[in-house]
Amino acid sequence: MYRLAFTALAVFIAPAMASEEAVITGNVESKCVINTDVNGVYGNPTAGKLSTLASDGGVMPIIRYDVALGDSYTARITAPNSFSTSPTLTDAVNWTAEVEVSEVSDAAMSDYETDKVEYEYTTEFDMHTAGTTWFKITSKAEYGYGKTYPAGQYRAIVLAECIAN
Repeated sequence: MYRLAFTALAVFIAPAMASEEAVITGNVESKCVINTDVNGVYGNPTAGKLSTLASDGGVMPIIRYDVALGDSYTARITAPNSFSTSPTLTDAVNWTAEVEVSEVSDAAMSDYETDKVEYEYTTEFDMHTAGTTWFKITSKAEYGYGKTYPAGQYRAIVLAECIAN
């Protein structure tokens, strides 16, 4: 009897029941901004060498990281290991590179250079302090053994990323 009454009551009440979903949205803005302060230029000190070193007639690219929230990001910078644009090359290019801290806005960042992690052409820095850090990139590309680079435009890319921890 009770079961029948409950079933009848449920049938009459069910259409009166309603549900609603409330949507919650949010936008997260990065607290890490990357800017190129200086574009690099390859100097050509010898026929088979391109280099961003000033002593070789080049200009090192300078990448600036502005971090608003310390201990939240890793700076990952990958130096070039190939040309994105070049004339046709018939021999191998030997690449060497170095990513270094050029300048910091806070003395607490003084360990960034000594604590960096390097693998292949990539260097990572733990951005543990809020502020600005400038990185300089040395890139050298030597063509074959005793080979001369053909005339033309050469371009290589530095990839700078800010990875959320």
